This record gives sequence, C-alpha cells and structure tokens, in this order.
Amino acid sequence: MTDDQPFVDLRKYDQSWFDRGRPSWYVLLWWFVQAIAFPLTPQPLNILRCALLRLFGARIGKGVLIRPTARFTYPWKVTIGNYSWIGDNVVLYSLDQIHIGEHCVVSQKSYLCTGTHDLQDPAFGLKTASITIENGAWVAADCFVGPGVQIGANAVIGARSSVFTNMPSGQVCCGSPCRPKTARLKLDPSITP
Repeated sequence: MTDDQPFVDLRKYDQSWFDRGRPSWYVLLWWFVQAIAFPLTPQPLNILRCALLRLFGARIGKGVLIRPTARFTYPWKVTIGNYSWIGDNVVLYSLDQIHIGEHCVVSQKSYLCTGTHDLQDPAFGLKTASITIENGAWVAADCFVGPGVQIGANAVIGARSSVFTNMPSGQVCCGSPCRPKTARLKLDPSITP
C-alpha cells in the first residue's frame, strides 16, 4: 500500500441526472421478477421469458430465444430483432439503448456494457452510450462489448474478444482489443454438406 493520493474523490460521485427510464419502484419490481422468474423457468419456456421482457417494455421480435440465465438491467432500453438468440449468462447492461438485429447470436457469458466513467473527472462521472449489433452478427462466447460500439451486419466477434470500437460488416474480428482479421464468406446455398 502506498501513500499516493487518489485521482478521484468518490464522495463527489453524482448520478442524480441519470434517467433509468422508469420509476424506482418499477425498476425494483423488474429486478425482483428477473431474479425469481428467469432462473426458475425451464429452458423450453422461452416464450414466457420473452413475454416477461415485453411486459417490461423490451421490444422482442418473433422467434427470439433467450436462455434462463440471461440478465437485462433495464429491458425497456433493449430491442432484439426476429430469430435472434441470447445465450446463458449473457448480461445486457442497458443503462443506454441496446439494439440487436435479426438472426443475431450473442453467445454465453458475453457482456454488453453501455456504461463507463469519465477518467478525467475527479467525481468519476457516469457516461453512457448505446450498442448496436446489426443483422446476422455473431458475438461468440465470453466477449465484452463496450459503450458506443456498433458491430456491422454479418460480422463475427471471436470468443473472449474485447470490443471497444466499431467492427465492420462481414468481417471475422477477434482479440483484445478486437480487430478485423478476415472476410466472413457467405455460404452458397446450392452447396450441400
């Protein structure tokens, strides 16, 4: 332990300006429902989980699959397009909007984080920015996607990647920090395996 003085004074932290989008009682009700209902719903009852999310304001398309251990901070700030999948232990930390397109996969243990803090602010001020995952993209297992990131259509984010900047469409991207590596080839439907 050193005697260096901290750059921040957390006594000055203030997020009174932050709008969660719903009153406190509603947020607490959601957290209670999510803590009890989601983990207790058997895997095949995906329709119930989607219904609960819609009830709390999420915009969920048809054919969406959401695992029982997925977590949504504020579902009213989440949009998921048709036929997309949200895996086990995925966290959608939706302090800001999260938009997931159609036919997307967000694999197990991935963390979509729309919040951070201002490193230059002695009060450690909260900063938020939306995340967009475009149609056909796959965020593989255990990835981190940071605030303000846009993942292009049909991109693949390799397992355990950390995404801090926008990723281009149709690319296989990986690493920490994540970088585009190669084109994702479109499969020819006339070729049968």
